[in-house]
Amino acid sequence: MSNAEKISATTPQPIPQEAFDWYDEYAHGLIDRRTFMARLSTLVTAGLTLSMLSSALLPDYALAEQVSFNDPTIKAQYTTFSSPNGHGEGRGYLVTPAALTDKAPVVLVVHENRGLNPYIKDVARRVAKSGFVAFAPDALFPLGGYPGNDDEGRAMQKSMDRGKIEQDFIAAAKFLKSHQLSDGKLGVVGFCFGGYIVNMLAATLSDDLNAGVPFYGTPAAEELRKNIKAPLMIQLAGLDKRVNATWPGYEADLKAYQVDYRMHLYPEVNHGFHNDSTGRYNEPAAELAWQRTLAFFNQHLA
Repeated sequence: MSNAEKISATTPQPIPQEAFDWYDEYAHGLIDRRTFMARLSTLVTAGLTLSMLSSALLPDYALAEQVSFNDPTIKAQYTTFSSPNGHGEGRGYLVTPAALTDKAPVVLVVHENRGLNPYIKDVARRVAKSGFVAFAPDALFPLGGYPGNDDEGRAMQKSMDRGKIEQDFIAAAKFLKSHQLSDGKLGVVGFCFGGYIVNMLAATLSDDLNAGVPFYGTPAAEELRKNIKAPLMIQLAGLDKRVNATWPGYEADLKAYQVDYRMHLYPEVNHGFHNDSTGRYNEPAAELAWQRTLAFFNQHLA
């Protein structure tokens, strides 16, 4: 049974759009958990309980594994890197194709605003299974790493210095590009906060980045956008009002600075539609977006 089928089985009635909108506010710190659950309770009906709603919206990472960590075609390990302008040292999940005998293009995989959770680790394994060397840093490493649940992870990341986190990802990208397994071609893919990091890296690394794919991420600061040189594939969710409101201004700057970009807007899907651990997941859109991502990396990195 697919993730979508499992969610459908537990929620026989469609989940109202308000629930997804409130979850987005909750996940991004605009409301607290108590307010989120109180709002959900107003949607309870005879056929849609609070338990059904919360189970569908909150992550279930048992649903998110598409590539097992025991998959014989990949090798995974944790490794540290130096981050002198950030927290001093970072740590991430390095996944390589098992059959790799030479150098290969590398792809940095950037998590959401809650640390290196199982979904993002699985995405890194998917990248490696497609022939790239993948590296997924954990912004929470200075505090001990992803704690095992998103609520605590979100609070931990919110407590950290945003500028130092950004410097850690800049250091991670440079570490990966110069890694002994790297052929020098660097791509970055990220989701939500990670989508912002992709845009920030494109504006910070400039020519050192070869391709970037931000999924529903806000743009880099306006004064940095003139530095973007890498081709970008922007992935946006049709129902994501918060992030989509930033797109017209970002697109105007990408055009003004003659950046090679393409944008895909997936109608009637929510922010987080690629994350297959919650009810926001939309399998057709997620699969199409992922195949486009891999094709984009093959075009610009291989």
